[in-house]
Amino acid sequence: MKTLGASEAKNRFGELLDLARREPVQIAKKGRSVAIMMSIEEFERFLNLENQFLALKAEQARQEGFIGITESEALLSEILNA
Repeated sequence: MKTLGASEAKNRFGELLDLARREPVQIAKKGRSVAIMMSIEEFERFLNLENQFLALKAEQARQEGFIGITESEALLSEILNA
């Protein structure tokens, strides 16, 4: 992954956009990493992976006997109204 300083990224923004379409680019400010620039396709791929992971964790929780949101809200309402 390439790293650019914030000033360089600002001064070469068009080139940064072209590079980010090919691979993620790390942006550093005062020697500290502060951002990653990536293509929209790569970002959407990460979102999809995150959603798949969350769905897997939710299914695991359901299989382990954890109750869902609807059941949780009903139980909370029952407790508060008692």
